[in-house]
Amino acid sequence: MTMHKKYTQFKNKLLIIGFGCIGKGILPLILRHIDMKPEQITILSKDDNNAELAHTYGIEFITQNITRENFENILNQHLTAGDFLLNLSVDVSSAALMQFCQQVDALYLDTCTEPWAGGFVDTERSPSERSNYALREEILTLRSTTKNKSTALLTHGANPGLVSHFVKQALLNIAKDTKVSVQTPTSREAWAALAQQLNIKVIHVAERDTQITPLRKRRDEFVNTWSIDGFISEGSQPAELGWGTHERHWPIDGHHHDFGSQCAIYLARPGAATRVRSWAPNAGPFHAFLITHTETIAISDYFTIKQGDSLQYRPTVHFAYHPCSDAVLSLEEFASNNWEGQSQQRILFDEIVEGMDELGVLLMGHAKGAYWFGSQLSIEQTRALAPYNNATSLQVAVGALAGMVWVMDNPKCGILEPEEIDHEVILKVAAPYLGNMVGEYTDWTPLDGREKLFPETLDKTDPWQFLNMRIS
Repeated sequence: MTMHKKYTQFKNKLLIIGFGCIGKGILPLILRHIDMKPEQITILSKDDNNAELAHTYGIEFITQNITRENFENILNQHLTAGDFLLNLSVDVSSAALMQFCQQVDALYLDTCTEPWAGGFVDTERSPSERSNYALREEILTLRSTTKNKSTALLTHGANPGLVSHFVKQALLNIAKDTKVSVQTPTSREAWAALAQQLNIKVIHVAERDTQITPLRKRRDEFVNTWSIDGFISEGSQPAELGWGTHERHWPIDGHHHDFGSQCAIYLARPGAATRVRSWAPNAGPFHAFLITHTETIAISDYFTIKQGDSLQYRPTVHFAYHPCSDAVLSLEEFASNNWEGQSQQRILFDEIVEGMDELGVLLMGHAKGAYWFGSQLSIEQTRALAPYNNATSLQVAVGALAGMVWVMDNPKCGILEPEEIDHEVILKVAAPYLGNMVGEYTDWTPLDGREKLFPETLDKTDPWQFLNMRIS
């Protein structure tokens, strides 16, 4: 049966750091699709919430909090050359763990870039310094010394991760449908040239989560379908977006960074307080939060074209996220508390009664207007496909699984981002777990239905300006 195919074999040790909703969701997939035994796996977690699940699979579970002071000593006890570190933790520096793996020749994968605890909200650092842009630049500076060393695949879950491969497939689909003759690009320069040729002005990572339960959010409770600590952290960071060459209107609260590639900007406000317009096939037009995500910076950078120091082309890229309804209410309460988190948390799993996570990429500006490509995964499909998951966690888990398979098969590639690896290999592993894979064109633009009640500041000559996308 294709669903239970072993994609690769691994004979060394696997260390998993962090065992929350993604950890418990990916564990059965690892054992299902990677040829290895439970005794090869060790889990380190700051709490024992899911220890019983690990024990049912015969896997060693250690309750241990990893800090700046103890991480090297702990990792030295568990990792040697050829082993694999799967980092699913929160509040543990991704850069520190990745560097350690490079030093001991161990493989590495994470699903997002994390600083040490408190780094996202450290007010002694500027908004620029606590951005995802800064975290990415910190890691990219290490690449010159790690070429041909053990592979470290950064930020490879669903988003960031799978969505970068969705973008490539969407570009090929648009080229075919608009009769642009092209072979599948094999280099960064060729992919960027294709995006420019197709006149892609804007790319949204457009996600609408409609999963619901009978038990609604209570006062002083944060409800979500994935890591609440992770969502609070990224919602507290400044809103960030890759800034395209077609943009004509500088945001009043927009700021450049004074270091790095300059592919992205940030707004002087948290992402959880910044709203934009977007579209997805099932949801239709929707209002979303502009939450910072590393993939929006990396995708924008990957598709940049320069001639010398002259910038020729770059798309605007950002995340447009409408989480489940109870998470929206949780964000409203979080904001009302001046960005102090609630005392209670609840991640939705077994109590979900209906809904889907519609996660894809919306490419705008080309000859057919706008095109969404991605996954529509319902809770019913999720439960038939894999245990211990909701629709959101399964999309992340299978993205991480596909990345692990690629890393194990390509162990000497140094530090890489999702955009730099073969999208076809990743989608082959992930697609059976993504529900309905949908590509749909739309005539929607962010100008639709505007100014019915009040006049607005709009650029009607180009619907794809960020000015038109932004709500607040």
